[in-house]
Amino acid sequence: MPRPRVLSGIQPTADSFHVGNYLGALRQWVALQDTHDTVYCVVDLHAITVPQKPAELRRRTRVAAAQLFAAGLDPDRSIVFVQSQVPEHTELEWVLACLTGFGEASRMTQFKDKSAKSGADTASVGLFTYPILQAADILIYDADQVPVGEDQRQHLELTRDLAQRFNHRFGPTFVVPGPYILPEVAKITDLQDPTIKMSKSSSSPQGIIDVLEEPGSIRRKIMRAVTDTDGEVRADEEAKPGVTNLLRIYSALSGETVGSLERRYAGSGYGVLKKDLAEVVVDAFALIRERTEKLLANEGELDRMLADGAARARELAGATMARVRDRVGFLPAN
Repeated sequence: MPRPRVLSGIQPTADSFHVGNYLGALRQWVALQDTHDTVYCVVDLHAITVPQKPAELRRRTRVAAAQLFAAGLDPDRSIVFVQSQVPEHTELEWVLACLTGFGEASRMTQFKDKSAKSGADTASVGLFTYPILQAADILIYDADQVPVGEDQRQHLELTRDLAQRFNHRFGPTFVVPGPYILPEVAKITDLQDPTIKMSKSSSSPQGIIDVLEEPGSIRRKIMRAVTDTDGEVRADEEAKPGVTNLLRIYSALSGETVGSLERRYAGSGYGVLKKDLAEVVVDAFALIRERTEKLLANEGELDRMLADGAARARELAGATMARVRDRVGFLPAN
């Protein structure tokens, strides 16, 4: 029996993934290789919905891809590629855009949130339509399931609606994907402001732990992490958000329960907890960092791996687009 196919992507908008990306997505993507037919992409087309410097985008795309391989994505078990190298994504987006109502697209909450920051008049049409491109990313591979967090649930619903609308109008063409609810991952918050989620867009540099960060910098950031004044190591979301966040990170990377950590560090104070946590984080990311550096040092080989992934992706995407073109009524290309 064929395994269900899962599709997911990540943007190359930073010089490193951070611990929240790793725990919330990358580590779970690696595990899915054991149970699913897995397709993963670096979504550079989505990245240009906001201004990007070309050389920086190119470098960050390679850095993102190298980290995916370094974290454990196996090119023999997964299709790993760069989105812009498979032009069928944008071809399908146009077809789907012609089936999407303007009001429907206007209701996407992420566009509202992102455009509110800079003003709707300055937001690009690409930012407005990127949920439709996201739908194309999924439907072009006949994905059965899509790993989703709460912030992406609305976009998956749009994808399902568009697949059903196309199938109703033109005949059975797309698999209607369902959500793959990722195992519960505790929210990782900013080290300097533990009331907000760790994020490249909203956190200060001192509030983020990067996967590729130098060990000395990781240790300094954790030692300077905001806690509180009473010195008791225990989890309490309301009263002790900083300590709770440190315990969550420790638990997620070590496999030890928060309760066990509370008992171990009872009476020890925050300094001991932070010192030990720093070593856990450094150890967890050391091999990924080493593998990433090795991949980036051989750019030609990394590009070859991505080209191979794109060729395999285009086989799947091309078959889907052939069906779509025929159903819509486009003339054959040859």
